[in-house]
Amino acid sequence: MRIDSERPGPVIVWLRNDLRLADNPALVAAVDSGRAVIPLYVLDQTPGVRPMGEASLWWLDKSLKALGEDLEARGSRLILRRGEAKAVIAAMVEETDGAGVVWNRLYDAASIARDTAIKTLLKNDGLGCESYNAGLLNEPWTVKNGSGQPYKVFTPYWRAAREQVGQVSITTAPAALPAPDRWPASDKLANWGLHPHKPDWSKGFDLWTPGESGARERLDEFLSGPIRDYDRLRDFPGVEAGSRLSPHLHFGEIGPRQVWVAARNAAEAGDAPHGQVEKFLSEIGWREFNHSILFHHPNLPKANFRPEFDGFPWIRNDAAFQAWARGETGYPIVDAGMRELWATGFMHNRVRMIVASFLVKHLLIDWREGEAWFWDTLVDADLPNNVGNWQWVAGSGADAAPYFRIFNPISQGQKFDPKGVYVRRWIPELAHLPDALIHEPWKAPAQPSAAAARIYSEPLVGHATARERALEAYRSLKGD
Repeated sequence: MRIDSERPGPVIVWLRNDLRLADNPALVAAVDSGRAVIPLYVLDQTPGVRPMGEASLWWLDKSLKALGEDLEARGSRLILRRGEAKAVIAAMVEETDGAGVVWNRLYDAASIARDTAIKTLLKNDGLGCESYNAGLLNEPWTVKNGSGQPYKVFTPYWRAAREQVGQVSITTAPAALPAPDRWPASDKLANWGLHPHKPDWSKGFDLWTPGESGARERLDEFLSGPIRDYDRLRDFPGVEAGSRLSPHLHFGEIGPRQVWVAARNAAEAGDAPHGQVEKFLSEIGWREFNHSILFHHPNLPKANFRPEFDGFPWIRNDAAFQAWARGETGYPIVDAGMRELWATGFMHNRVRMIVASFLVKHLLIDWREGEAWFWDTLVDADLPNNVGNWQWVAGSGADAAPYFRIFNPISQGQKFDPKGVYVRRWIPELAHLPDALIHEPWKAPAQPSAAAARIYSEPLVGHATARERALEAYRSLKGD
C-alpha cells in the first residue's frame, strides 16, 4: 500500500472477521507501507449492521484475547474501541495523526454501506484507504455463468469457482510489527462483558479453543485423521468426523485459502485421499456460494430468495417454538440437536438440517424465527450461511431442497444415529432404552421419570399428520 498522505502517523488496520496474523492481506499492506501499524478492533454499533448473538460474543471475547497475545509477542498490541465504526475510526485517525486505514472486505449490504461511507470520508480527507479479500477464495462478483450472471445453483457455481481459484499463495505471519511512538488508549476487553448472562449458558463452551493457533490445530487434527472417512461418516452425529472449522472461518482465525492449500497439500502428500479432500473442499464451496448469493441478493436476511414464498401460510405458535428451542419436541434426534446447541454453541450439520426441517415443515413456523435463534446461540453464526441454509431447508432459497422433501425425524435418527450414541449423549434420560426404541421412546412400556414421560410419551406433533399439513401448505403456495 502506498501512502500519499502528508500525515506522519501510522496505518490503522481495522480488524473485523479476520482475527489472524497469517494470510491477512490488510495487515500485509499496512506493514509494507513502511509506517507504524496500529491494529484496531471496533465493537461496532452502526445502525443497520446486525449485532452478534450471545454465543458469537463469547467466541469473540476469547478470539480477541488470543489475538492480543499474538500481537504482543510481536511487539505490538490490539486497540479495542466500542461505538459506531465511522466515528471511532475518524477519532482514531485524529488521535494518532494516522496516514491511512486498511481492512478486509465483508459482503453483506449493511457492511458494504458502512465501509463505503468510511472510505469516502477518509479519502476526502486525503488519507490512504484500501480494502482487501481475506475471507473468500473468489470475490462474489467474479464467478459468473456464460451469460455474465451470478449462479443460482450450487453445482455449476462450484465447478466454475474451483477452476477460478487457480494457484493459491498464502503469506506467513509477520515476525514483528512496527509500533507507533505512542499507543492510543484502548478499552479493556473484560469491561465489554461479552459472556452470556441471565443466564450464563456458556459453561459447556470450553471444548473450543478460539484463536489463530486453535484454528490451525483444529485443521491439522482434521487432516491427520477424520478426513480419511469424511464422505462416509460426516452425516453421523455420534462420530467425530467433521472439521468443526466453521467458527474459526467465520471469525477469520483461519482463511479459506489456508484451508485450501493445507487440504490440497495433504492430498498430494498422500496423507488424505483426493476424493475426500475434494468433498471437504466442496463444503468450503458451499460457504462461498452462500456469500455470493447474499452479495447479489442483499435483502436475503429478511426476504425470501424465491418471492412466491412471500405468501406461505406460516403459523405463529410460541409454545411450539419454545418446545423446539428447549429440545422438548418428543423426537429424540431433534431434541438432542437443540440441547447440543444450547450446551456447546454448536450443532452437527446433519442435525441442523433435521431440526430446521422440523421447525419449518412439521411446525410451519417461519424460517426467520429459527434463523434468529441460531444467530443467537451458534458460535459459528455467519450471516450468509445461516440465512442461506435456513432458506435452503425451507425451500425459499437458492438451489433449495424440493418442497416435498420433509425429513422424517424418526427415520433420520435411525439412519444416522442407529445405536443412539448421539441421542444418549444429549438426552441421558433416554439412555436406558434399547436401540430399537431410542428414536421412538413413546413405544417404551414406561418412562424412567415424570420429566421424561412429559416429553417422550407423545411427540409434539405426529409425523404423518405434520407431513400432510406441510404438503398441503406447499401445494397451496404452488397453486396445484
